[in-house]
Amino acid sequence: MRELPTLHPTGPLFVIGGPYGNYDATLAALDEAARRGVHDILCTGDLVAYCADAAETVALLRASGAAIVAGNVEQQLAAEADDCGCGFEEGSACDALSARWWQHALASIDTETRAWMGSLPTRIDVQWHHTRFSAIHGGAREISKFLFASDKDEIFATELDLLGTDGVIAGHCGLPFVRELYDGRIWLNAGAVGMPANDGTPRVWCAQLTPQGDQIEIETIALDYDPYPAAKRMRAAGLPEGYAAALISGLWPSLDVLPPAERAATGYPITPLRRVY
Repeated sequence: MRELPTLHPTGPLFVIGGPYGNYDATLAALDEAARRGVHDILCTGDLVAYCADAAETVALLRASGAAIVAGNVEQQLAAEADDCGCGFEEGSACDALSARWWQHALASIDTETRAWMGSLPTRIDVQWHHTRFSAIHGGAREISKFLFASDKDEIFATELDLLGTDGVIAGHCGLPFVRELYDGRIWLNAGAVGMPANDGTPRVWCAQLTPQGDQIEIETIALDYDPYPAAKRMRAAGLPEGYAAALISGLWPSLDVLPPAERAATGYPITPLRRVY
């Protein structure tokens, strides 16, 4: 059995979710970590997806030294699979759109990079003093499981029970949120840096965890960058217009994956959070 990778940050941890092949936004996130003086960086996977700069984004993150959890996209690219394994309902708009960007991703990622993706862990633990978090992509056992802020406590509790840690750092759903369960355990989704959060703004999202004694301060970070060059490159590559437009409008082209509460929040700007747990 492969030994569980574990990070032991001496200070804050900067979290990047869903780069999605958006080189400009990923670079902006790494620059923000540097501006904050944070050296420990974690990525929750799906380095490649909707945007045009797949190979460049992967190379940037590899060079950064970030710890990277495998997302479903990394697993599928490593296997040279026919689809992204995103968990979209068959026949949905998201499913149809993904077929187009998936072909671009397959053509962009070389053999060596696919082998590297296949070596990535599906879980990385993070230990501060007596507090331990697990970084995963989607769910504890289902890599493409969607979990949203409106889901019941019992759903998060079941996932956390499988991991046996005090909290989770996750990705996949594309929306930033923090859930504190009835027993004090935490579920953090850092959101995505590669695509806005369907809140009607072009901002993208990352997060920072900072130890404070036996507690952890969690901050969700709204990041401003110039989305126009990335959108232009998407259009030049023939990628779906809905996602290129979303970089600028902040509105997703399809809401298929969203529960009712998250659908109702479409177009309402999300407020960044900063709180000690």
